[in-house]
Amino acid sequence: MLTGISPLLSPDLLHALASMGHGDEIVLADANFPATTLGKRLIHLPGVSSPEALRAVLSVMPLDNFVEQPALTMQMVGDSQTRPATVAEFDVLLQQHGYQASAALERQAFYLRAGQAFAVVATGELRTYGNIILKKGVIAA
Repeated sequence: MLTGISPLLSPDLLHALASMGHGDEIVLADANFPATTLGKRLIHLPGVSSPEALRAVLSVMPLDNFVEQPALTMQMVGDSQTRPATVAEFDVLLQQHGYQASAALERQAFYLRAGQAFAVVATGELRTYGNIILKKGVIAA
């Protein structure tokens, strides 16, 4: 056990986050996401919601402040204007950590981007559209 670190940050997830460089991306994915198909590195967090995983990740990893949108979610198919409940929760957490709300990508564009990510974290999130891509920032000295 470690103190001051969320117990949701498994050894595999901590290793991936620490191994990522500035600009690398990680996907926090819901249970319906094709994580095994798209993930170069796959990390499982069964029983953990996507927002819980996001909270834990944001507690140790800064987002990239050199890009316009360091947090990307998936648009609802057929209704690109609606923000799913999971995305609303993501945006609250992002703003609590000093970041702007996420931007939405069309579903296939999201999948293409996710396939290039450093890692995919398969959560136990059962709600649809519980997916977010995060771009890692730098830690200032």
